[in-house]
Amino acid sequence: MKALVTGGGGFLGLYIVEQLLDAGHEVRVFCRGKYATLDRLNVHVVNGDLQDRQAVATACEGMDCVFHVAAVPGVWGTWQHYHGPNTIGTTNVIEAARQAGVQRLIYTSSPSVVFDGEEHIDADESLAYPSEWLCHYPHSKALAEQSVLAANDDDSFRTVSLRPHLIWGARDNHLIPRLLQKAKSGRLRRVGDGTNVVSVANVENAAAAHLQAEASLRETVSAAGNAYFVNEPEAVNLWSWIDQILELAKLPPVKKSISLATAHRVGRGLEKLWTWLPLPGEPPMTRFMALQLASSHSYSIEAAKRDFGYTPIVSMEEGMQRLATDINRMV
Repeated sequence: MKALVTGGGGFLGLYIVEQLLDAGHEVRVFCRGKYATLDRLNVHVVNGDLQDRQAVATACEGMDCVFHVAAVPGVWGTWQHYHGPNTIGTTNVIEAARQAGVQRLIYTSSPSVVFDGEEHIDADESLAYPSEWLCHYPHSKALAEQSVLAANDDDSFRTVSLRPHLIWGARDNHLIPRLLQKAKSGRLRRVGDGTNVVSVANVENAAAAHLQAEASLRETVSAAGNAYFVNEPEAVNLWSWIDQILELAKLPPVKKSISLATAHRVGRGLEKLWTWLPLPGEPPMTRFMALQLASSHSYSIEAAKRDFGYTPIVSMEEGMQRLATDINRMV
């Protein structure tokens, strides 16, 4: 199989590339930057921007399937900052893939596309898209996901959308480093009462889910045109899990806390401040962040198991051991 991975130099994308190569597939990567790891893997790289329709079309030529992983993440920024790459970029991928005769498209979405400010406990795919959004990232991703699912054609172009929640693991260059940096600087605060549970997705399992979904689309339409939550079978207590990660880095547990009401109020004020001035970077707290850090968000993977045989390949214990090795390397 010839597979294109957009964002193949990123955290999740690189694991997908590696698993595809291990399975004996031919891999092409579409990304904006240069990555030494991709050079070492001897992967064919096409550099370009998702908003450049011709560049995307060139990348899709001759491919059997596309894993569309690339996106601009974050909780702060203008609508254009997210809508261009995430929404318009995904439309470009869909159109280019169709024109190139690509048969399957596996899209990396996010549970945040159905985040409505309420707690989700073992929620399933019946959750609807919200009518209001607290930040532009989930809104742009939701529009993109809807386009991916609407493009599904069981006969010629099968699509699926996967929603891995809180991706973590070895080689993480975003979530874990930021967490450790905040802890070291004394700026890490528990938000809420510390009882909230969340689903998490080890990066190796999230990558495996993409390959499992693609393999299913080759044989059947059971998953075609659908979105699926992808995470570990059991949710974790968020703040206990964070303390475990801090312990791996030989850092003390989180001791200071702030109530959800206070964090939400502070977030609202900082959002206004960053909008009015504006200030560089992102606010240290936003309403979206406050709700994410204090509320429970766990998701059922029964549909993914049923429709495309989702099976985690790394246990929680194994994942934490590998993360420990990675953290020891960093520190």
